[in-house]
Amino acid sequence: MGNICRSPTAEAVFLHYVEKEGLSEFIQIDSAGTHDYHIGDAPDIRTQRAAKNRGYDMTRLRGRQVDAGDFFKFDYVLAMDEANLSILRRLRPDDADSHLGLFLEFAGRHIEREVPDPYYGGADGFERVLDMVEDAASGLIQHIRTVHIDVHEE
Repeated sequence: MGNICRSPTAEAVFLHYVEKEGLSEFIQIDSAGTHDYHIGDAPDIRTQRAAKNRGYDMTRLRGRQVDAGDFFKFDYVLAMDEANLSILRRLRPDDADSHLGLFLEFAGRHIEREVPDPYYGGADGFERVLDMVEDAASGLIQHIRTVHIDVHEE
């Protein structure tokens, strides 16, 4: 929604995984909110603290709002919940062919479809988001390797 909790967590975690896998030259990552609440703001301090405790750096991230160009720039546009996915479906240009879906569709251990918004809860909510995002990020890396990157060329 505002690009200060869940989406920047996913961006930081996925970036970490991409770098760890040596795929930075193949994959471009960004996060954005569907609302204009926090454009230019750093991620929520609780989000940053939880991420830092697991080794993820969010210091360079700033909130921005999704725009129609994102559907052409990125192969995957992934939402954290159904409400934001619905907004993205309305924003998506008819001629865009990017994959539009939920981030957790790539999770292997979590059966939930939506990443809950931790904003109004306690510290445990931010930890739960990290657990879910790490799971989905791992699955997304595997998916991209399988579908888009010929590992035999390396």
